[in-house]
Amino acid sequence: MSTYELHKNALVKVAMGKKQEIKYPCKANSSPKYPLEIYSENMFTLKTMAKALPKPIFLSFLKQWSRWQNLDKMTVDSIVHTVHVWVMDHRVMHYMHWFQLQTGTMAEKHNMFLSLLSSYTPGSEEVTQVDQLSGLQLLQSEPDASSFPSGRMHMTFQVHRYMIWDMLSSMFVQCGPNGTSILYIPLVFISYNGDTLDEKTGLLQSNEVLLHAAVELVNLLELDMHMAHMYMTPGTEQEFFLVECMMYALQPDLKIMGCMLVGQLPPWHQQLEDHYFGHIPSCMMYMISELELECLCLGIPIKTHHNEVVPAQFKVTLIFKEASVAMDHNLLTMDMLHKVAHHHNLHVLYHEKPFKGINGSGKHCNWAVATNCGKNLLDLTVCPKTNFYFLVFLLAVLCHCLGMQEAPPAIISAFLGNQLNEVLNAINEDCPLKNFSMPQFQTIKVSGTVLDVKDAGLPHIARDLTDCNHTLPIAFTGNKFEFCAIGSKQSPSFPVTVLNCMVTTAITEIVTNLHAQMGSKPTPSDDDTLAVICRYIRLMHPVCFEGDNYSDAWVAEAVCCGLPNICTVPEAFTYLLKDKHLAMLTTDTGIFSHSELMLRYHILNEHYAKDTILSQQILPAAIKYCKLLAESTTMPKAIGIEAAPKVQVLNELAPLVTTLEAEHAKLTATVQKLIDHGSNDSNKHAQAACNLVVPAIAAMCNTADMLKTTVADKYWLLPKYAKLLLMIRSDWSAGLITCGE
Repeated sequence: MSTYELHKNALVKVAMGKKQEIKYPCKANSSPKYPLEIYSENMFTLKTMAKALPKPIFLSFLKQWSRWQNLDKMTVDSIVHTVHVWVMDHRVMHYMHWFQLQTGTMAEKHNMFLSLLSSYTPGSEEVTQVDQLSGLQLLQSEPDASSFPSGRMHMTFQVHRYMIWDMLSSMFVQCGPNGTSILYIPLVFISYNGDTLDEKTGLLQSNEVLLHAAVELVNLLELDMHMAHMYMTPGTEQEFFLVECMMYALQPDLKIMGCMLVGQLPPWHQQLEDHYFGHIPSCMMYMISELELECLCLGIPIKTHHNEVVPAQFKVTLIFKEASVAMDHNLLTMDMLHKVAHHHNLHVLYHEKPFKGINGSGKHCNWAVATNCGKNLLDLTVCPKTNFYFLVFLLAVLCHCLGMQEAPPAIISAFLGNQLNEVLNAINEDCPLKNFSMPQFQTIKVSGTVLDVKDAGLPHIARDLTDCNHTLPIAFTGNKFEFCAIGSKQSPSFPVTVLNCMVTTAITEIVTNLHAQMGSKPTPSDDDTLAVICRYIRLMHPVCFEGDNYSDAWVAEAVCCGLPNICTVPEAFTYLLKDKHLAMLTTDTGIFSHSELMLRYHILNEHYAKDTILSQQILPAAIKYCKLLAESTTMPKAIGIEAAPKVQVLNELAPLVTTLEAEHAKLTATVQKLIDHGSNDSNKHAQAACNLVVPAIAAMCNTADMLKTTVADKYWLLPKYAKLLLMIRSDWSAGLITCGE
């Protein structure tokens, strides 16, 4: 079957999409369950544990869970027995160790519960089958880790690693093949010598040091508070593309790289701005409905979902959770999206730029800090000028993360909004606040402004003190910071870990300055606190920007402010090893050792240098089409018919084919040279890939794009953008949700 026929059959199958029936969870009497009854029913939660365990055992576990004592053997064995009884009711055959690799992917190790016990007598052997999970198997496991990325920290023959149960993240059950289920056990992953090898261990450690520093600061500002514990509460927004599985299967670039190297935009894409928040295609609605049900069973409420800017692009938003749980939920949701999309003949693309020329995908991480009483310390409240908790934590994020430690990759700046900037300026200059009210349209309120839309049938609405600017990588949005610079397919754990380290270092410096300012007094006075706050307000100014972060004007202004503009990925990696950053991540906070940071540095560089692809389907198609055109021009000339149009096309094609052949040969030679003469310095290798391979690929792809507009669809082997982006907008019913037993 020709490629053209494959494309045609794929389009027919998409158009005739088969309905996917999904059974809504029901009670024993066949009535539908309420969402609250579905929530976390497949999770082994603290509530489930409290019902099943004897009270002394459960209290012992809570003390370990709260970091007050270590688990004893009796507690662990009791938990394991309870877990084992619980999973048997869910048809679980395997338990799986589940942890986050530094490559950004999730690792899985499956083990069967079934074990065999043998007893020997003279001349015979009796075998007994038992379902078994021991306390030791729950707490830790020892995998063969010879093929994990080592970052030159370990030799290949040094394979001993440890996986340790993370008690902050609940175990859960997911459906497996053939009606079975699998128990997921969240773990951390460390080396034989205790070095961090995953994304979560550093996150857990950074949470501890940040919250310890935050408790110290809050108790210093108000001695009567007696704060014992605090929580970091991030929430993620996940963007992604959906393409038809049939089209995805015909595109090798998407399968290997996750993005299209060759392709041109269709005549209609995002330029009409009609997709954002537009009507959601029915296939997406059916898919997202199944996703919501699956995630709800795992205790992951999807708060919002909507169309994004580009056709076939969407976003889901998760509710805020404790930091390590929120990171697990984001990665688990990404995995569930893949599985559920497959049920509906769709494929999810998480690449940050799967299609050139249109918007890419990202991941927004909303970050805040709350007390154990639920008070958000980044809440503006009714009077932000005297809310010292808010001001101190706001400045700890802005000054240390962005100004005092140099900006991270690209130009990192923050948006606060006119009113919040006015509050900070008024504090710094010791002057009254500016009145933002406009009597003809709005009236001022203590907590902000009220908008009057001048229609008696519509109520007045409260306006926030700050707007939101998504052209900047960091924006303060009223009661949290929104970090928009995380890649769509990237695990948010390491970015949040680095953010925690930065804020911890800033809080520690603020506490030191407060002690120096207040002298021998038991607590700092308002004047002492304001003096320290004013000092940090002046440090913060260079990184605050209220305009368009994409504009050339900001690039010029950032240079004047002393902010670096880091344009390549390998250059960004070097910032991990700059003296200030190295000290902050190692000696100042103790989150990473020098060897652990070097491990991560080498893995980042090696992953970048190896992430290349060569397409070998374009030249054959172009040459075949050239041959066809050449033959078709000969016959008309023989009988005296004008063949000028075909000759013109052939004259356009031939130079492009010659250029593409030369560029392909150059790219192949460049890649081979890098392989043969690879540097021991992983960053130099990545820099060479960036400076030599990437431009060569770009040149070859540009030539291929020009060929794509000339070669007939029948001979072009790869699906075009229109088939990938616009097919998802068809309103065929991809699924059907019914109530079932």
